[in-house]
Amino acid sequence: MQTMSAKDAKNSFGLLLDRARAEPVQVEKHGRPVVVVVSVEEFQRLSLASPAPLGRTEG
Repeated sequence: MQTMSAKDAKNSFGLLLDRARAEPVQVEKHGRPVVVVVSVEEFQRLSLASPAPLGRTEG
């Protein structure tokens, strides 16, 4: 898994998208992981493999 800072992800959003299409990218803010960006295909694969639905939860 590749890693990018939040600043680099913001300033190079196209690069983030390109990298995430190849493999998951962990985005860090102040050195702490905050999100992982994955391709649609990987998200769908994970969604099918999970017993609980993945995605945004309300609350």
